[in-house]
Amino acid sequence: MTPQDPPRLFNGGSRQAQFDSSGTPLVADERGFMNAVFGWMAGGLAITGAVAWYFATSGAISMLFNPMGGMSMTGWAVTLAPLAFILAMNFGLQRMSSATLTLLFVAFSACMGASLSSIFLVYTGASIMQVFGITAGTFLTMSIIGYTTSTDLSRFGSLLFMALIGIIIASVVNWFLASSALDYAISIGGVLVFTGLIAYDTQKLKRIAAGVEYGSETGRKLALLGATSLYLDFVNLFLFLLRLLGRRD
Repeated sequence: MTPQDPPRLFNGGSRQAQFDSSGTPLVADERGFMNAVFGWMAGGLAITGAVAWYFATSGAISMLFNPMGGMSMTGWAVTLAPLAFILAMNFGLQRMSSATLTLLFVAFSACMGASLSSIFLVYTGASIMQVFGITAGTFLTMSIIGYTTSTDLSRFGSLLFMALIGIIIASVVNWFLASSALDYAISIGGVLVFTGLIAYDTQKLKRIAAGVEYGSETGRKLALLGATSLYLDFVNLFLFLLRLLGRRD
């Protein structure tokens, strides 16, 4: 999300220093910004993994379900909390400090871990690790492509967004139909869409990096939002791959 008051821009993302009113040089450090994005994303995934593992192995996961096997109130709260955090981070960007945004990102990652812990009840631990490895390899490959390609990927953004909307609608429909064939098609579509989004979002963040003062308050907040975007690409790709390749207990 681009804030209403845009950060200082730098000509073409060059490393030539510009100066503020006090004579302090301002540098658009593309590599530093991207390192911060990927660092926060990796940290978020680590928090999610640790919380998911704790819930699955400590018995805390039982809090998410009622005696009938359905979702408990706590389970629903944990499931919906990540969406609330994302909305708060995006719509509160202007008012929040980077420190507050950091706390929300950590809380979001932890809630995601709790909500994803149920995969350990469905799939074997070995297959979860295998699919995670495949996801990591795919993410790395597509991020490199998005970062290095000279092709303008922004033209694919609307197509990917429309495809994502289609997947969401199909998923809602299949909630009632419970069609295994449709579920398989949705999973394949999800893999394709989020694989494309990884490259698209990486290139978009690279362009943002060329126009933001690295280390500024705005830069830190945009890095956190960028990390959240790539985090969601990774997690969704992982879940769709798990539906296709995961071995059930």
